[in-house]
Amino acid sequence: MPQDARHDSPPLPPAVAAKIMGLDDLLVARDRARAQGRRLVQCHGCFDIVHPGHIRHLRQARALGDVLLVSITGDPAISKGAGRPLIPEELRAENLAALDCVDLVHIDPNATAQALLERLRPDVYVKGKEYEHNADPRFKAERDAVERGGGRVVFSSGDVVFSSTALIAALEQSADPYHGRLMSLARREDLQPAALHAVLSRIRDRRIVVVGEPIIDTYIVCDRPEVAGESPIMTLRPLEARHYDGGAAIVARHAAALGARPILVTPLPDTSEGRAFRGRLEAEGIEVRPLLVGATLPEKQRFLVGAQKMMKLDLVDPYVLDVGQQERLVAMAVEAARGAAHAPGSRPDHRCDAAIVTDFGLGLFTPKVLSRLCVALRPHVRTMSGDVSGRRSSLRAMRGLDLLCPSEGELRDAMRLHGEGLPLVTLRLLEETRTRNAIVTLGADGLIAFSPLSEAPRAAVDPLEQGRWRSRLHGEHIPALCPVALDPLGCGDSLLTVATLALSVGATPTIAGFLGACAAAVQVQRLGNTPVSTADLRAAIARVHAAHLTYTGGDTQAPRAANRADSLLRAS
Repeated sequence: MPQDARHDSPPLPPAVAAKIMGLDDLLVARDRARAQGRRLVQCHGCFDIVHPGHIRHLRQARALGDVLLVSITGDPAISKGAGRPLIPEELRAENLAALDCVDLVHIDPNATAQALLERLRPDVYVKGKEYEHNADPRFKAERDAVERGGGRVVFSSGDVVFSSTALIAALEQSADPYHGRLMSLARREDLQPAALHAVLSRIRDRRIVVVGEPIIDTYIVCDRPEVAGESPIMTLRPLEARHYDGGAAIVARHAAALGARPILVTPLPDTSEGRAFRGRLEAEGIEVRPLLVGATLPEKQRFLVGAQKMMKLDLVDPYVLDVGQQERLVAMAVEAARGAAHAPGSRPDHRCDAAIVTDFGLGLFTPKVLSRLCVALRPHVRTMSGDVSGRRSSLRAMRGLDLLCPSEGELRDAMRLHGEGLPLVTLRLLEETRTRNAIVTLGADGLIAFSPLSEAPRAAVDPLEQGRWRSRLHGEHIPALCPVALDPLGCGDSLLTVATLALSVGATPTIAGFLGACAAAVQVQRLGNTPVSTADLRAAIARVHAAHLTYTGGDTQAPRAANRADSLLRAS
């Protein structure tokens, strides 16, 4: 075997390297053994992980003859699923050659050993006990080849049984509990790519109303920081400014990028800046219904060096709406929902497909206005969700919704419950707000999709009339689908939008949470607040389902800490 074909550091002992042979050298060794009257015994397989069952198998095979050849299937010919083989063929060959009971090792490029058996004509071909009553035509062809060459097929005792596939699955669980959880989710029938793609296809042309504040998110890219001469303070030199339409606007932009038809009800100044903002959104297919106010557009500036955020500057004048403006805001949202419900192609029940209320804590919503808005919108909307951001937001004022999407911190702060179990805190929120479901985000630990175990009576249509019908919650943990976060800004907005639209087309909270996690994984890999499209989600779904344990050839990393989401899901 060529020296550069092996991952050998340090080099293999010469006696081990000499056992690994190409076909020509193997045929010479076969002829030499036959001339000496020695019996050749052959075993064949993948041998991805050499386990105790393999060792017993090989020892028993060696006892049946004088020379033991172990042939292994080459990497391209193995069809055991994604990520297999785990160990490259060169290293699998080295593992076997290091065993005292093995005399020869050969890497076979074919999917079965039939061609090799016909060339070598071993005296004994040993297979595992599980093949004794196996009707697989591939094994039958191998058996026929051995017997035509004058040899015989023998089955090992099978007294110690292991499965490389099962061991690799166990390794995935123990090496990273998050990965194991992800693989468990990926095997579910309702989370298969075809099922998820069907949900995304149904989102197209859904009508959705978004109500909330606009925000200009500005990224100011700076040169490497220095220390000022007059005092020990950091000096930043701006090189470039990038502006993104955020806040409620990015929620509407996500919806448009997914093929839905969003209407954005938002406060805007009657200025060139406000008109330019509206023009950009309308160019993306968003209908904008502005509540004209005198304030400037809120702007949040983030100063970056490379991808690292060094400082944040909020240029925000809080909104102060008079009673008339508050009533006008609620009326505009209801009008938008009614208009969407009666648009051409709308559903017979004359309700808008979805509505999202976002409170960024900039003064647009008082708790009373927020509660009135939710109650007024509810009869005109099939699926309604809400989210908050900032210390002045009012999570508990959102009433009668189908979905709330707070972070764990926002949830605990709103409920003033910091030491209790997360299911209990979530249950208290859902009971108080008469909301059906919640997706609680956990940062790097992913999210938990909570839904009630016992549903309300079928006759109870209005969530406000359902009362205290929940007894316990079902929580489905979905790990973070991106291992490295480049920029977490906007992840919650993308999750909220996708999850809401998924619920609006009949998806379960788990499916909605999974698709929302895919959207967040796309968003977190981007610098800045940009829309997530259907194509982005399809690519993310493909990446999740292609994930598997891999051999890297480098140093192994210590296992991740115990899964915090497991403890969060335990009942208090």
